[in-house]
Amino acid sequence: MEHNRPDPQISSKDVNGTRVFSPDGEKLGHVEELMIDKQSGKVAYALMGFGGFLGMGEDYHPIPWSKLRYDTSLDGYVTDITREQLEGAPRRQDDWRRDRTWEEGYFSYYGATPYWI
Repeated sequence: MEHNRPDPQISSKDVNGTRVFSPDGEKLGHVEELMIDKQSGKVAYALMGFGGFLGMGEDYHPIPWSKLRYDTSLDGYVTDITREQLEGAPRRQDDWRRDRTWEEGYFSYYGATPYWI
């Protein structure tokens, strides 16, 4: 039995606040919270906060969970999504979590396979 390997699980409360970096190491923002599909139990999105200053003017975008990978050397998540892509992302509508057509477009925008497929 191997006891020295890193813990492969993480509590959702420990994910909240974790920094998110671009591939070149630029800090893009942080994970605000996770959105979990009630039926499948899969993590659908990480709601990422970015921009603003001292918590004011911050914007939030759902990032497909599949677009994040944890990097132990950064103690944060790395994504191939650029700041320009975040800033140009489709605006969320009020009912974005209930609109499958909007979700499909969003996943397509980021080049990600939807979590329900």
